Amino acid sequence: MIAAFFPGPVVDADVLAREVVLPGTKGLKKIVKEFGDDILLPDGTLDRKKLGTIVFNDEAKRKKLNAIVHPAVRWAMFVKVIQHWVGSEKYCVLDVPLLIEGGVWRWVGKVVVVYCSAELQLQRLMLRDNSSIDEASSRLNSQIPISDKVVYANVVLDNSGTQQELSEQVDKFVEKLDKEIGWLWWLGYILPFVSLLSAVWVLASRRLRKRPVRVQKDKTN
Repeated sequence: MIAAFFPGPVVDADVLAREVVLPGTKGLKKIVKEFGDDILLPDGTLDRKKLGTIVFNDEAKRKKLNAIVHPAVRWAMFVKVIQHWVGSEKYCVLDVPLLIEGGVWRWVGKVVVVYCSAELQLQRLMLRDNSSIDEASSRLNSQIPISDKVVYANVVLDNSGTQQELSEQVDKFVEKLDKEIGWLWWLGYILPFVSLLSAVWVLASRRLRKRPVRVQKDKTN
């Protein structure tokens, strides 16, 4: 969500999830082998809606699908991040709907949760996908409740209002981020190994943490 308002590069997991199952990819071949040819459209592309109906109502099948797609997406994300690092970008956003469920939260510098009530989340999902309440509920029930994701966050942005209000929160968050990075980024730009060591330190400390980070409410409002 915040990716639309973020001034830097964005690595969108949903986009990558589509790319790793395009016709001819190993991902699609594995999915067809697991779920059958019925989940393909006439042109050979994946029928995502039909597959979604299957997995969102069957945890075992959902786990099988995740075991195929998630590793491919994680690798694609890693490659994108490295490309942005080599390009001397100050930071980039990983837009990952299943950041917590997939364990990717342990591999990022900061976890930002864009929060709204479960009721509002359901309404917006139905409107976005033109889906029924049962279809939208099945999709949400396959994920960790958004209220539980808050405990993993370094920063929580309130998405209960308008897009303009959310955009303003993102702007203030980026300002804070710039101040935190400060001279370290310039030093890393001149001496790349410095930024590499910094990244390793952040990720190692998060990996060693046994519990989720304690939430830090955004006080930019």
